Amino acid sequence: MNMTTMKAVTYDRFGDNSVLAVSEQPVPPVGPGEVLVRVKAAGVNPVDWKVMSGGLASLMVAQFPVVPGWDVAGVVESVGIDTVDYAVGDEVIAYARKDWVHGGTFAEFVTVPPRCLARKPERLSWAEAAGLPLAGLTAYQVLHRLGLASGKTVLIHGGAGGVGSFGVQIAVAEGARVIATASERNHDYLRSLGAEPVAYGDGLTERVRALAPDGVDIVADFVGGVVPATMAVLAEGGVHASITDPEVLGAGGQWMWVHPNPDDLAALAELVESGAVNVEVAQTFALDQVADAFAQSREGHTRGKLVIEVS
Repeated sequence: MNMTTMKAVTYDRFGDNSVLAVSEQPVPPVGPGEVLVRVKAAGVNPVDWKVMSGGLASLMVAQFPVVPGWDVAGVVESVGIDTVDYAVGDEVIAYARKDWVHGGTFAEFVTVPPRCLARKPERLSWAEAAGLPLAGLTAYQVLHRLGLASGKTVLIHGGAGGVGSFGVQIAVAEGARVIATASERNHDYLRSLGAEPVAYGDGLTERVRALAPDGVDIVADFVGGVVPATMAVLAEGGVHASITDPEVLGAGGQWMWVHPNPDDLAALAELVESGAVNVEVAQTFALDQVADAFAQSREGHTRGKLVIEVS
């Protein structure tokens, strides 16, 4: 392979799946303190197609052509000047979000700063490892900022989704009691993760109160549109946050966005290595099938992670 160019998925303007193309791009230069990762697999997240649509243009600068993708699992190919924590051949995972949208992970190579990196859990396949960072970190950071601890009662809105299923496992692993909302077809799945499932929709408040008459200590909203239900079941002194709904701010909650953090990612990887947290991969796609992966992600009914297998 010519190491000056690589195959990558790109788009040169905002739009729908029709703007996606597989093209030859320069292998990115490796800056001081960075590593170049040979991508084995890259996780798909809803934020990828939301950025592509232009829906987040008010939040982040895009430099075209954009290579989408923020989740990656791969092998360190080379290191920049004064990179001390990683060496060629290291197997790594990353939530590789940079300061602007340009050089993402749906490519044969991606540069990553150490603030985004952790060691790949050995027990995971490449596809599983690629599905962990963004969704897993989101759940980990929300729950810990809300004071997750053994003995707390936690309600997770959207417990069977990509972020929610990690949230359930993390909270259970740390000794919390977990109540989680999902459609009936996913209730057995939630039980297998250690949660007490409840159906969402009309009557949610009553169903949660039946399980937790004194209310819940922590509410993590991973779906949006549930502020009234949250406030109706929150115990006195309870805390809540959402990753999708700014209306929580008016109800005393936190509106959160995941951020790269190597210590959090390493702690998450340890939970995975111990067997407390598993990654479910729903389907894998080739690099030229990113449009298909985005189409499936948009439907919003996939249980588990969608992953692009690159090499």
